[in-house]
Amino acid sequence: MTRFLSIAATEMLILRRNRWLLMATIVMVLFALALTFAGSAPTGTLGVDMLTISVTSMTTLSVYLAPLLALMISFDAIAGEAERGSLSLLLSYPAGRGEILLGKFAAHLAALGFAMTVGFGSAGAIAAWSGGAGADSLIALARLIATSILLGAVFLGLGYLVSALSRSATAAAGLSAGLWLVFVVLYDLGLLGAVVMDGGGNFTRSIFPWLMVANPADAFRVWNIAASDGVALASGMAGAAQTLPAWAAPASLVVWPVIAFLLARAAFKRVEP
Repeated sequence: MTRFLSIAATEMLILRRNRWLLMATIVMVLFALALTFAGSAPTGTLGVDMLTISVTSMTTLSVYLAPLLALMISFDAIAGEAERGSLSLLLSYPAGRGEILLGKFAAHLAALGFAMTVGFGSAGAIAAWSGGAGADSLIALARLIATSILLGAVFLGLGYLVSALSRSATAAAGLSAGLWLVFVVLYDLGLLGAVVMDGGGNFTRSIFPWLMVANPADAFRVWNIAASDGVALASGMAGAAQTLPAWAAPASLVVWPVIAFLLARAAFKRVEP
């Protein structure tokens, strides 16, 4: 436990020194505030408070931004250390590779959690102060922050996996960009094309919903939409959110970080210093 915490504390100091924590927090605050005020127009039309509209907008933002920030912080966690020549020193410490990776993961996840809590929390507070907030919308905001951190954890693990499999930080950066593109953009486009070709057949009714929650980004979106009637109404996806069992999206988003971390750990064991 002491070794794990020491590695996590060292990684956090590096993040602070590189101003990564500050910049990530500023990015989250600016984007969240921009979407909050830009999306406040439909409140009267839909009959929901401004915080509900804000949470709906920030859900869309987090689908794109949380994976991107997680991959940016994790893509050189192993490949970068090897390229700089510090991996040999790191592996000489009396800590196993699993402890090293877990320490990095804890520090990076704490940084992401801080940025998302401050960013979404400040935007949510301003939305609640400006246009009111009900109990359901406050719960939706808390759920958005928690699930965004879970989504970030998924892509931290995937970033470590890419980093362990890459020969250089440059290659890891390219693979991370491709990973983000596949999970966040191309996967949905592929499903959309399949649904259009199916024309409302068995694939659309039975297979498509499960393929949707198999992707952590879509599972995040479905969980936040299905859990709140106000958010589902504001997003226009109430029907899609009710297609699956209530446990499907949460289970996917909880299991994915574990799978990603275990794959990254297995790949890290094969890395030669």
